Amino acid sequence: MMGRMADETADLLASLTLFADLGGPQLEAISHIFEETTFGAGERILRQGISGSNFYVVVEGEGLVKIDGVERATLSKGDFFGELSLLLGVPPNADVIARTPLRCLVLAGPDLPSFLSKYPLVMYRMLVAMARRLRAATEQHA
Repeated sequence: MMGRMADETADLLASLTLFADLGGPQLEAISHIFEETTFGAGERILRQGISGSNFYVVVEGEGLVKIDGVERATLSKGDFFGELSLLLGVPPNADVIARTPLRCLVLAGPDLPSFLSKYPLVMYRMLVAMARRLRAATEQHA
């Protein structure tokens, strides 16, 4: 039973942009590192300025990113969040709330640095996505 679940998780990982460069054995290994969790519509996952201790990758559903109560972005399949506060060692700079029931793969925050070191192609994809976010944010303020 566990093997089939890991296979399903590996297939799911392969469908997400963040993990698109990885081969079968790597996807299989990663499928054992991430947990899967679901949040109900309206549930707050990260709280601005207060708590954030995990890295999340959206598998299904939609999430909202709010900063100071203002909606800034929508998260959907393949998007990730929680990395900034983990990488910087600071509380989240936004609330993340499930707009619909939200299914996520979750990595415990303390495991993120070693995970990224072990999978540099994932780190590169994450860096590109973060650069796009930064560019979009600076264009909004220009």
